[in-house]
Amino acid sequence: MLTKIGEKFTDIFQRNMPDAYVFALILTLITAILAFFWVDVSAIKILQSWYDGFWTLLEFGMQMVLLIITGYSIALSPLVNKGIDRLTNFIKTPTQVYFFSIVIGNLLSMVSYGWIVIAAVFARELALRVKGVNYPFLIACVYFSNNSWVTGLSSSIPLLLNTENNYMIEAGILTGTIPTSYTLGSYLNIAMIILYVVVTPLLMLLLIPKNGKVKEIDDMLSSKNKGKEQTIAQEADDLKLPQKVLSDQLNNSFILQLVVAILGFAYIIYHFSTKGFSLNLNIMIFIFLVLGLVLHKTPIRYSISMKRASVNVSGILFQFPFYAGIMGIMTFTGLGEQLAGLIASVATIDTYPFFAYLLGGIVNFAIPSGGGEYAVIGPSVIEAVQNIAVRASPEEMTAITARASLSIAYGESLTNLLQPFYLLLVLPVMGAGIKIQARDVMGYLVVPFMLYFIIQSLMVIFVPL
Repeated sequence: MLTKIGEKFTDIFQRNMPDAYVFALILTLITAILAFFWVDVSAIKILQSWYDGFWTLLEFGMQMVLLIITGYSIALSPLVNKGIDRLTNFIKTPTQVYFFSIVIGNLLSMVSYGWIVIAAVFARELALRVKGVNYPFLIACVYFSNNSWVTGLSSSIPLLLNTENNYMIEAGILTGTIPTSYTLGSYLNIAMIILYVVVTPLLMLLLIPKNGKVKEIDDMLSSKNKGKEQTIAQEADDLKLPQKVLSDQLNNSFILQLVVAILGFAYIIYHFSTKGFSLNLNIMIFIFLVLGLVLHKTPIRYSISMKRASVNVSGILFQFPFYAGIMGIMTFTGLGEQLAGLIASVATIDTYPFFAYLLGGIVNFAIPSGGGEYAVIGPSVIEAVQNIAVRASPEEMTAITARASLSIAYGESLTNLLQPFYLLLVLPVMGAGIKIQARDVMGYLVVPFMLYFIIQSLMVIFVPL
């Protein structure tokens, strides 16, 4: 029954869901109209907010591009390809491909949401080697597995709450930091980890499409991509001149690249020795870059790998500014605060986690960034919750604040299953050389979304911290 429902939603999405860029344009208009009629701001204010917002995600967008191409470059290295070849000795059926892609995606995403790029590479290479894999469904599996990031080491809201002098403290909303023992280390978050790591793979196995022709990656590759591509080493050799010249010696110098890689590793050691296990996007990208230097050995081979890894990142380059513009309207017109105030006004001491969860999910369509969303709605929600629980002790107030914040984070993460923004992390890798759009993938995620919405709504209310 679940399979039939999933197939029905897949058909609906294929026929009706527009391209991810069109989705962003429609969201822009909806957000602008809401701001005009609900918040009662002028059209000029909305336009100015939209324009100002356009440039707020430039750094984040560049980080995403570098994350994808440095991670993909590692996957193109001979050592990684040999490792995947060995894994295929144990992973031989489509069901095993789905299962292990989800498990690995979950575990990697709990280290950092950006590591989903590695899971995407792993899944694509398995699909190329194992016959019978429904490739759009596999992409959906990998994308779903990325949701576990909200329970892990890079979960932005818990990390923010534990940061000294964060903006919530400076605004007087919080009196001090909230330790991660109340958030990432809570029983609620541990239960959520179990939900993602154990239930997600089993659920997706129940939803494997059983009717119709299987869309394998080999069938989807265009004819020009089906031929035997030159290896990176072969392409590097072809670029050499017939005679010995200095430029070729530098281009193919292992020593030159190794020296730079050693410097890079020296900084990585320094970073973790002085800051502890502190992961952020910048250090992750730097680690990927330095590993790529070592794995590809020479400058010219690394350059070729980066060129190949960069061919499919156009979606991020031009779509991120539009989502940043939506975020600008939400932030600078006061629409986000207005929405947070509306939800908080109907919440009670028993229902506030659900309404925080619901609000996090709704606002995610306009601000698909956990940290960015919390900056817009977090202060209003936390102030409202504190007013509801005005007689609580300091320890109880900390727990209430932590639960409300986690609820926002979980809701924000779940609606990514209906919001194709972060699919832009997966499609540049898994969609390279094939014709595939968000509409081919998102329909498989509707049933998981509905089931997890019910389960997580109950969890944020009833599972103790």
